[in-house]
Amino acid sequence: MTSEKNPLLLTQANSVTKKANKIQGWKWLLAILIVGSISWFIYGRLHQAAGNSDREKFNQKSRPTPVLVAKPSQRDMNVYLNSLGTVTPRNTVVVTSQVNGQVLNLFFNEGQMVKKGQLLALIDTRPYEIQRAQAEGQLKKDKALLDNALLDLDRYKTLIAQSSISKQTLDTQDSLVRQYHGAVAIDQSQVDNAKLQLSYCHIIAPISGRIGLRQVDPGNIIQSTNTTSIATITQLQPITVLFSLPEDNLPAVALRMKSATNVAVDAFDRGQSIKLASGVLLTTDNLIDTTTGSIKMRAIFKNDDGALFPNQFVNIKLLIDVQKNAIVMPLTALQHGKNGDYVYVVNQGHSVTLRPVKTGNVEGEYISIIQGLSLQDEVVVDGIDKLRDGAKIKVATTGAGAAEAQKDASSKAEHDPAKRKSGWHKKQNAE
Repeated sequence: MTSEKNPLLLTQANSVTKKANKIQGWKWLLAILIVGSISWFIYGRLHQAAGNSDREKFNQKSRPTPVLVAKPSQRDMNVYLNSLGTVTPRNTVVVTSQVNGQVLNLFFNEGQMVKKGQLLALIDTRPYEIQRAQAEGQLKKDKALLDNALLDLDRYKTLIAQSSISKQTLDTQDSLVRQYHGAVAIDQSQVDNAKLQLSYCHIIAPISGRIGLRQVDPGNIIQSTNTTSIATITQLQPITVLFSLPEDNLPAVALRMKSATNVAVDAFDRGQSIKLASGVLLTTDNLIDTTTGSIKMRAIFKNDDGALFPNQFVNIKLLIDVQKNAIVMPLTALQHGKNGDYVYVVNQGHSVTLRPVKTGNVEGEYISIIQGLSLQDEVVVDGIDKLRDGAKIKVATTGAGAAEAQKDASSKAEHDPAKRKSGWHKKQNAE
């Protein structure tokens, strides 16, 4: 009834709905256009940035790389055998008491350098002084008896000559004299023993060296049977280092010991960058350890500056030979690849060529080249990480180019275990 009576209202409602749908459609179209425009703008900017990046990379590739170069040199090269060693004192003494008694005083400071014969501790001497006095008293008594027996013996000898006494009386007196001689000897040993025990109350240093932490305080009772010591003394000058080498190196070491008066040995710190001391090979063990296939050796060092400390871990370099007139180059020029070692050799046309090399021994910051280089070649030592075979280079000696090459080489060397082991990066940072 309502729709039949109001057709005008229905028409107006339909008209409003159509207009609303048309407006909503225009809104969606406008939103799509805005989003499309923004997307197209962003795509254009990214494409332009990518193009600029590609052009920059192309320019960088075509730009010569600044590097530093060096020429190989010819000199004698030391050949070393490397090993791990432990610093071992030549002598170690655990200072203990040989008598029982109260510790009256200690005459050393912990960590002090002491001399042989220096007084270290004093134990109460009164009990042993009494024992000595008793032994001396008994000795005097028996000596008096002996003297009297000797006088009687002389009288009996006179009487026997006059036939005034029997021979048995003389023999008895002679036996008594011998008994007193024995008693006097025993008494003298008792006196000597009492003096010895009394001397043990004064504890002295048996060797020169560094004394450790004290284990007993004054006032405590110490026993000769106790396992607790007073302190420990270690000899530091000279000092030795124990190390092992594979048994395959033994013939070369033996030959070197025969040909040279002293076989040089150097001790380095854990990082092998600081030489702690120089010494000589003292001796080798008399047998090879079958479990490890190695032989122990001992080197001796003067250690005047105290750089070596007991039980310290050190790296040992044993000079085994000298390679005459070897071609050497800086260790920083050597590179390692899947096909072996190589270097970048500078061409005349300001480019580099990758050249395989056969290396020899390493000494400090230099390595010997057995095959692959001549004295006329130039090798790249800095700025290597940006190079490829045939890459263009610019030799930089000063200015920003050299600094950039130096920075690149230093960064790479810090991540190269072989170059870190040689201590190259530390020296470069110091410079």
